[in-house]
Amino acid sequence: MYSWIHRVWYEGASSYRLLLPFSGLFWLLITLRRYLYGMGILGSRRAPAPVVVVGNITAGGTGKTPVTIWLARELQARGFRPGIVSRGYGGSKSGSSMRVDHASDPDVVGDEPVLLAIRTGCPVVVDANRVRATQMLVEDGVDLIIADDGLQHYRLERTYEICVIDGARGLGNRHLLPAGPLRETIDRLNEVDQVLVNGPLRGDREALSVVEQNAIEFDLVAVEASRLDGSLNRPIAGFAGTTVHAVAGIGNPQRFFDMLRSHNIQVIEHAYPDHARLKRKDLDFRDEFDILVTEKDAVKLNKVALDKLWKVPVELQIDPLLAGPWLEQIESRLHDEQAMA
Repeated sequence: MYSWIHRVWYEGASSYRLLLPFSGLFWLLITLRRYLYGMGILGSRRAPAPVVVVGNITAGGTGKTPVTIWLARELQARGFRPGIVSRGYGGSKSGSSMRVDHASDPDVVGDEPVLLAIRTGCPVVVDANRVRATQMLVEDGVDLIIADDGLQHYRLERTYEICVIDGARGLGNRHLLPAGPLRETIDRLNEVDQVLVNGPLRGDREALSVVEQNAIEFDLVAVEASRLDGSLNRPIAGFAGTTVHAVAGIGNPQRFFDMLRSHNIQVIEHAYPDHARLKRKDLDFRDEFDILVTEKDAVKLNKVALDKLWKVPVELQIDPLLAGPWLEQIESRLHDEQAMA
């Protein structure tokens, strides 16, 4: 199923035409929804602290979670006390707001919120009702809220919007779901405050021309791998020339595989759907090759004890000459919002 969708959305397969009537219906629904919010018929709610939204307009992975981690750390360094709100994959199963920490069950709260809590040290709350979740975060002492994957969550008012785009895949065939990967029309990019592009922008210049001058590129870099129990770290270059099993249950598994190959690693690919609930049996390859998994997948495998199992964290790298003025813009906007509260 994944390979078929990838061909339709990103490789020019003509079978997208079969889905165009459903995309037309989707367009009607999202247009009506935005109109109702714009007219105030559907009400937006103001959070008790300024909100920065990190999201995308395409389905699938774009690097949104590493951006959220990096942004939270940068804002912490500037004196803010950020908290992160997320719907969590499938939403909180409790029907109420749930705090997330390193020991939370990813099957309950989602894998990304657990990873965000581990990597940032910030308070993290999941709730399908993200407005309600912001209240819990403020009670925990935060003065700024980062809404993970909240670009289309118009019920929550926001101070600043960031849209993340995958540079390799761009906007695909530029059609709305399900004929294409778009959650909203391309014009939505004109409304966000900042566009970030994960890796060099390849092709799709026409579709992104509306934001090309505003877009900032970043890279995701792997430096080392770690055993899941934390007992040993190994430079990623130490796997060069070897064959590994690469396991990825993320929005764009190919990016993980290609990153490993860029380090001269021979990769046996094992791609799973995003948020797949990986278990010990999924790693039973009956050979002696090392197994490398994404950091998000490692959250779901933290109880698996295998010496040949390694997680590969990635770090966001961005030109400081571009990032500095942009972060100052965010900081100024947030201080203005706090002063008016």
